[in-house]
Order: sequence, then C-alpha cells, then structure tokens
Amino acid sequence: MANKAPCELIVWDVLPAIRAAIAQEMVSAGASQLEAARVLGMAPSAVSQYLSGKRGYRIVFDEEVREEIRKLAGELRDGSATDLQKRVCDICVGVRGSGGACRTDDAGKKD
Repeated sequence: MANKAPCELIVWDVLPAIRAAIAQEMVSAGASQLEAARVLGMAPSAVSQYLSGKRGYRIVFDEEVREEIRKLAGELRDGSATDLQKRVCDICVGVRGSGGACRTDDAGKKD
C-alpha cells in the first residue's frame, strides 16, 4: 500500500482526531451531543461516532495539545470562542510540530 501524502494524513487522521477530542471534551463538560454537533458544524451522528471511537481515534495527543483542546472546548461551550477554524488550525500545527509546513512522517500516530 502506498504511503499517504502529508496532506492526506492531516485530512484523514489529524483533523478528525482534533474534532473528536473537542467533541469529547465538550460532552464531558456537560454539553449534549446535539449541542457539540451544532457548535462544531457537524452532524450529530459524527459526534456519536467520535464518542464511540468509530471515527477520529488515530492520534494520541501530548498534554500541551490536550490542554489547548480543553481550553477551546470550554470556550465553545460557554460561547466565548472566536475563529474556530483558526484555532483548530493552530492545534493542528501544534500536533504536527512543524511551524505550519506538512511533515512527511507519521509523528503522533498510533501504531
């Protein structure tokens, strides 16, 4: 099987894992799955799949990234978050540890 291009890794692994972690944090903090789906702009079924581990489970985040995800989830829950897209991009850059450029390795990916 051919290796995935760096951008494919981001689309198929990193972004779903970030979205899953945000949804998990929101629901853990008391948000409903429906509320998390609405705030994140996704279908409630996607949140359900994130919470059950059927989607978005391929990345293990370090504590610094987890803290950023917790912070964003709390801000989304209380309505104080701004520019969700930029914040998710910032978290993604942190996960990749690349200063913005795609890396070609599978750093952070579960085996």
